Parts: sequence; structure tokens; C-alpha cells
Amino acid sequence: MELRFIRPELVELDRVGMEVLAATTFVDERPPRGVAGLYDWRSTGRLSRWMLEGFVTGDLGEVLMTPARPRLPFDKLILFGCGQSAEFDDSIFCALVERMLNTMSGLRARTAVVQLPGRHLDVISAERAADVLMELSAERPEHDIWTLVESEQGEKAMREHLLEKRRRVG
Repeated sequence: MELRFIRPELVELDRVGMEVLAATTFVDERPPRGVAGLYDWRSTGRLSRWMLEGFVTGDLGEVLMTPARPRLPFDKLILFGCGQSAEFDDSIFCALVERMLNTMSGLRARTAVVQLPGRHLDVISAERAADVLMELSAERPEHDIWTLVESEQGEKAMREHLLEKRRRVG
């Protein structure tokens, strides 16, 4: 899998529109933040209304797919629930990344723009997030390119970490 990076800004999402935009949210994250918050802003509070109505909860394992167009240049937004932020740990992160990979495979989406679970709140390190993603996607040739939504610091940490790992192996 090839990784690319963009910043968590609407102008960046507009620039790289693809078939799928994947976002995450926690049960106790109101209003939504990260990519989910950007979608909410652009859709004039649609996601917030769904949360208020109980249609979207952020419960662990929840997956919602909705059209993103015409507000964003993606065919689909897929929102993954992460549960309670205080309970989020490495095992939950791994399970959610696996769920994301399976969902993208089921949709036959070879490319996607993705905010990895918990990264928008920095509850998992950039280095660990990169390791898990690369390990879980290693045996999945159906995933060509994921564009990760990351801060400048997160991107730098991931790039340096992955480069160092390649140096040690090679």
C-alpha cells in the first residue's frame, strides 16, 4: 500500500476528492471533530443532527455510509464509531483499522482518503498507527493508495518512522 498525506482542512479534501472518504468519531465527541467535523461543517450540521437524533452514536463497531456529494468531492463518506475515547486503546485501534480495510475491500475501493481512528485526537501515536496500518494491509494487494489525513507533525513522524524501519530491514 502506498501512503500519501493531506492536512485536515477542507481545501485539502476538495483538492484530492476520491471515491471514498473515511472518518471516525467517538461516543463522547460532540460536536464531531477531525474529518467528521469537516464533513459536518460542509454539510451544514447534518452529522450533528444525526447525533442529536440518535441515528449516529459513535458506538464501537458502528459504520455509517452516506453520500458526500455535492458538499465534498467524494462519492461516499464512511463513518466508523470508535466507542468511548477514555476506553480507546491499541486493541480497539487494530480492530478498527481491520474493519476499515475490510469495508474498503467490500466496496472494491482501491484508493481512499482516510483519517485513522483516534489520530485526530492524538490518542494513538503516529508511529504506532503507521505500523498497524502497514502490518494489516501487507497481505491485501487490493488496497493501492490510502491518503491519510494527518497534521504536519503526524505526517513527519510517520514518514521518518517508516523510513527508519525500511533502513533496518534493508
